[in-house]
Amino acid sequence: MRIAIVHDWLVTYAGAERVLASLINVWPEADLFAVIDFLSDQDRAHLGGKKASTTFIQNLPGARTRYQRYLPLMPLAIEQLDLSGYDLIISSSHAVAKGVLSGPDQLHISYIHSPIRYAWDLQHQYLQESGLDKGLKGKLARLVLHYIRLWDQRTSTGVDEFIANSRFIGARIRKAYRRESTVIYPPVDTQHFTVREGPRQNYYFTASRMVPYKRLPMIIEAFAAMPDKPLIVVGDGPDMAKAQAIARQAPNVRLLGFQPAAVLLEHMRAARAFVFAAEEDFGISPVEAQACGTPVIAFGKGGVLETVRGLDHPQPTGVFYRQQNAPSLIAAITEFEAAQSRISDLACRSNAERFSTRRFEQEIMAFVESRLGDTNLIQRPTHYWRNQSLVNSELPSRVVPIESA
Repeated sequence: MRIAIVHDWLVTYAGAERVLASLINVWPEADLFAVIDFLSDQDRAHLGGKKASTTFIQNLPGARTRYQRYLPLMPLAIEQLDLSGYDLIISSSHAVAKGVLSGPDQLHISYIHSPIRYAWDLQHQYLQESGLDKGLKGKLARLVLHYIRLWDQRTSTGVDEFIANSRFIGARIRKAYRRESTVIYPPVDTQHFTVREGPRQNYYFTASRMVPYKRLPMIIEAFAAMPDKPLIVVGDGPDMAKAQAIARQAPNVRLLGFQPAAVLLEHMRAARAFVFAAEEDFGISPVEAQACGTPVIAFGKGGVLETVRGLDHPQPTGVFYRQQNAPSLIAAITEFEAAQSRISDLACRSNAERFSTRRFEQEIMAFVESRLGDTNLIQRPTHYWRNQSLVNSELPSRVVPIESA
């Protein structure tokens, strides 16, 4: 059986690429495809050194650093990938990967991180944050997104089975494509993020790319109003100047910029709580924090509602705030400090282990096997059982311990 794995684009190793790494770990003999592939050697090592077959966009000017401007061409590009020789196609998609062409004798399973966010329910937010909500450029952007939306919906019919990375995304799939999906949560490296010995230190912590939807300046604004509560911030990006301007008025806030993984881990393990302000499809950082035994204070919308247990749970792991603004976050921190004794390191760690990498690889393999069993294709890639990370799995070959979205 020939297997193809299709990813949107490969430029860095982030959340979607961690899913891709697990897919390659389960099916190492699969061929990899993407719109572009500019991964560094260090990042490529996570993918077993595998390189992707790419599209014509790979060779266009500036594709390495400004690939987003070629979004209007990506539907055409992804359709030019010839996958006709493959029995099983697995796409990992938050943009165009699910739009590859497949035939009636091929099984196409698509793992959806999200339907194209900026073309669907987040279009207006995206246009505003990009400065494309007015003028001729704004009108052209709306026209392009309109056609991408039509293409995205049309190509959903070429997918045999949808997997959503959360119930939140399952609802988006239902809304955009009128299709049902199965939830398999993404892999989180709970073996790397662990609980430290000793007491926690008296500071709050947040870490993220400084892009508008992450709302890091809002977090800093909230702590600027609470000068007795230290905050450490790790991350860099377009919103750094805005964050620095607010932090200059807040001596209790330390902006560390980009830091290596070891530094991030050290701060996350010792923090009083991890603060999160984004509306994410799933949100890996809050799970990593809980794996360190660290409570989470999060904006209560999106995938975080499935990964963090609020104070209404018998074993809470964090606190939610309902409005994405500084006053609401301040109130949540006050609520957290009053209830902190109810949140244990053990409860946080136990909750995070529900999202381990091993669990993801077992569930995705069981799901694919069950669908292959309904076709005339070969049922079991036998190398899987030789994979040392999974060889001791007791998961029955036809059991899929996952929930429908």
